[in-house]
Amino acid sequence: MIRKQDALDYHKSGRPGKIEVVSSKPCATQRDLSLAYTPGVADPCLDIEKNPEDAYQYTAKGNLVAVVSNGTAVLGLGNIGALAGKPVMEGKGVLFKRFADVDVFDIELNTEDPDEIIKAVKLLEPTFGGINLEDIKAPECFYIEEELKKIMGIPVFHDDQHGTAIISGAALVNALEIVNKKISEVKVVFSGAGAAGIACAKLYESLGVKRENMYLVDTKGVVYKGRKEGMNKYKEYFAQDTDKHTLAEIMKGADCFCGVSKKGVLTKEMVKSMADSPIVFAMANPDPEITYPDAVSVRDDIIMATGRSDYPNQVNNVLGFPFIFRGALDVRASTINNEMKIAAAMALAKLAKEDIPDSVLRAYGGKRIEFGKEYIIPKPFDPRVLLWEAPAVAEAAMFTNVAKNPILDFDEYKDKLEGRLGKSHEVMRFFINKAQYVNKKIVFPEGEESKILRAAQIIIDEGIAKPVLIGDKEMIVQNIVDLGLHFEREDIEIIEPALSPNLNKYAEDFFELRQRKGVTKLDANRLLKNNNIFGMMMVRNGDADGLISGLTQHYPDTVKPALQIIGKADGTSTVAGMYMMIFKNQRVFIADATININPNAEQLAEITLLAADKVKKLGVTPRIAMLSFSNFGSTKHPYSDKVRIATEIIKKQRPDLLVEGEMMADTALNPEIISEYFPFSNLKEKANVLICPDLTSANIAYKLLACLGSAVAIGPILLGIKKPVYLLGPGNYVDDIVNITAMAVYETEK
Repeated sequence: MIRKQDALDYHKSGRPGKIEVVSSKPCATQRDLSLAYTPGVADPCLDIEKNPEDAYQYTAKGNLVAVVSNGTAVLGLGNIGALAGKPVMEGKGVLFKRFADVDVFDIELNTEDPDEIIKAVKLLEPTFGGINLEDIKAPECFYIEEELKKIMGIPVFHDDQHGTAIISGAALVNALEIVNKKISEVKVVFSGAGAAGIACAKLYESLGVKRENMYLVDTKGVVYKGRKEGMNKYKEYFAQDTDKHTLAEIMKGADCFCGVSKKGVLTKEMVKSMADSPIVFAMANPDPEITYPDAVSVRDDIIMATGRSDYPNQVNNVLGFPFIFRGALDVRASTINNEMKIAAAMALAKLAKEDIPDSVLRAYGGKRIEFGKEYIIPKPFDPRVLLWEAPAVAEAAMFTNVAKNPILDFDEYKDKLEGRLGKSHEVMRFFINKAQYVNKKIVFPEGEESKILRAAQIIIDEGIAKPVLIGDKEMIVQNIVDLGLHFEREDIEIIEPALSPNLNKYAEDFFELRQRKGVTKLDANRLLKNNNIFGMMMVRNGDADGLISGLTQHYPDTVKPALQIIGKADGTSTVAGMYMMIFKNQRVFIADATININPNAEQLAEITLLAADKVKKLGVTPRIAMLSFSNFGSTKHPYSDKVRIATEIIKKQRPDLLVEGEMMADTALNPEIISEYFPFSNLKEKANVLICPDLTSANIAYKLLACLGSAVAIGPILLGIKKPVYLLGPGNYVDDIVNITAMAVYETEK
């Protein structure tokens, strides 16, 4: 429950309002100032004068949308005026930025004259790449949008109309599939014949609902032919030849109800009178036309959606406008046409059938969600919406010849979109792309676990690897069915160690390997029925390329057999664990965070060399800082001496590496400190590989960064093993497993 004071405090605390302008270029020196303003700004100005399209290169126009309103139809508040509507428009800007990285200026126009609005918005065209009309009452909003689309060369989109239509259209397509009804045969009743209601009807017609099967109901009753009161040309288009003039009458036998009107207009009796397997979209906000509990209390065959987050199937416009504009801006579309709207709806409908990421499940209480009556459209916080909807919109713009800057490579475009979601998405997309279609086998000894199975589905869908699932075959198959996954037989390999034809061979090899370590033949046969040990033997014998385990076990249960069976890399005496920490704009590697409690100087040096080589394999040039509580001898102590000696060993053995120490963490990450106080240091930029003096400091550091520093932790990455073995932990999610698999495959290729 949101209290009034909570809302007021949220908006006024700190800097008033919800938005600010942040410079995207440095402006810290006199030279920066000269480039940003005078005299440097003259050059792009003159280029734009010669070629207006250069504005998309030299200014923010291509990523800037105006949210324009006069406050005459603010959701749930009515005609409150332009100024009072400003908090809503700022909020719209926040959503644009949060979900699709689109920048926004909110423009509140103090007029109810539609022609004045048209003139004002037209004059703004040089500034913006797109116009989002918002909270303008009907029927003026129709006229304003129609006229602006005629006279402007950038996209104009009235979200109150088309947003609800697109999202509910996706819901309709999926709901009809679930109840097995043809869209061309269903009867649809619309409660509300304003901006949203008429837009929904128009889009539903484009999706396949026949106009003669659609009935509009407004405050005067059913819109029928010959009605005089409260009519306009937009309603007239849907006027039906019927003698039923009330909502209650027209609801009888209806297959679908689309409500964009007001609280309580749909009664239980009306719902009872609908056809079998009725679809009810009660989308009035904040209170729907009928509450979810009331509707399901009278029909157990109902599929229902509302505008509320506390009921299933929330129709939330945030699933539409940010991503529609993202796709339109990225191809410099001159308009947002009907084909682009349909593409957005169909992309959402298809996405709802995909497995749900853990990040989304966590946002909604961790409960399992799957396609069905209570999940017919994606959740608003599903990050994949950007990757599905924006490309679909962009492609439709290209197909209909309204794109001035067509996308040539959609795979590359999707990578860029992931980059907009944050550095972690960009980095992991790099590994996924590198891993795809190299046909590597990765073993998962915990093959019965639901997280592993769900990850395996994504790994297969993305073409990252061929998963080898070890466990009870019958249980794995049953779990696949229960989770609603769809593996083809050739996609995966399921191995039950006790039944494997390789069991005896692996047992003999294991006995030969460990016979002088206290293992008998009987022990070998017994131990090979252990999933982890069997999986390690697969990797050792070349029957698989890597192994990922530890989701349900302690680290030693994975590390010990890895050392015993796969063994340390040639010339290596130490094994260590490293985490890749991904921040908004950078990556930092921390070692050793998992294995060596208190390494000596020689071990610390070897850990550093292993980390440096691994970082290079991951495509990053290492800049190494040997961390301590001392800066270059400022404090004499055995702990800091150890780090200093390790640094000397590394420099002697590997003069090719950029390594410095001993040094404090802030020194390692702040070039200004080094420049001012330690100019002799070879480390002139921020370190990206942090070597901690012991397990305690490394473990604490990476966990603090993950919890308080908003870093994404990928790992632990095992260093010093002959073949890729990656460790999981109980806290890892499906996305983590997919990412680690991609890294393991990438490593096999290096």
